[in-house]
Amino acid sequence: MASHEHDHKHSFSERIFEFRDVEKKKLTISLVITAVVMVVEIVGGILSRSIALISDAGHMFTHAFAITISLVAIIIAARPPCHHRTFGLYRAEILAAFINGLFLLGVGGLIIYEAIERIISPEDVLALDMLLIALIGLVVNVVSIFILHGSHKRNINIKGVFYHMIADAASSVGIVAAAVIIYFTKWNIVDPIVSIGISLVIVFWAWGILKESAKILLEMAPTGLNVDIIIQDLKKQFPEIKQLEHAHLWTITADMLVFSAHILLDDTHQSAEAQNRLISKINSYLARRYHIIESTVQILCEGDSATCPLIPGNNH
Repeated sequence: MASHEHDHKHSFSERIFEFRDVEKKKLTISLVITAVVMVVEIVGGILSRSIALISDAGHMFTHAFAITISLVAIIIAARPPCHHRTFGLYRAEILAAFINGLFLLGVGGLIIYEAIERIISPEDVLALDMLLIALIGLVVNVVSIFILHGSHKRNINIKGVFYHMIADAASSVGIVAAAVIIYFTKWNIVDPIVSIGISLVIVFWAWGILKESAKILLEMAPTGLNVDIIIQDLKKQFPEIKQLEHAHLWTITADMLVFSAHILLDDTHQSAEAQNRLISKINSYLARRYHIIESTVQILCEGDSATCPLIPGNNH
């Protein structure tokens, strides 16, 4: 039993570190691409006097900032567990995502303020310059989306950056459309209106990342899963369980779940050997079905809320 758990945790840790190494490479490539285009858009926005282009550069900066924090968090999270950080520092990635969400909210609010100022005091926009640079930004965003595709499903940091890239690609499309409209109609007010739309997208994604990261930091169950679901499933899969209580489910990081519970078994599973076999099956099922990396199951005696004292080694 102990050997099985050790091998499972060891192989899981190896997979985590391999996945994080791939993440670092993908994020580094995206960071370089994003930083280059960000500088181009800032210069282009100043030269073309486009607040929408500058706001898109601001969005690019939030991406670069988010990617940098994510890279640092991945490096910190790679530090091994020890006696005072038994789960390691995986939560560093969640903290990074939360910081990124707060930063995005601030940037979105600032851009909306600047756009309103531009609506009140409109300025002429060089539409062709704005169009050219927005097209460059669109191409880069599409490339970054392809680079990060797949990894976003397992890591909240990658997910945040990935969705930001999608939002940024959409905003680039909006800027292209605005540039075309301004070129043919001279309606310069379209520029700040588009920038407000971009900012609302930034705020939307920021709020989503904040909610998801806050749930993990508050040790809540992941979206779509809770202890009631697991309790009913365990009772269905293992009819030997007469009662299951004091169940807890929490998240260390996006792909690491922990579960604990007290169970009362029927009369046919009162021996230490039968209980150990069943607990081993339960642990394996939880790992396979719900990707729970660590489960603590305690055996209760009939009519007692405490752990059964007759069975040695009943905490697994």
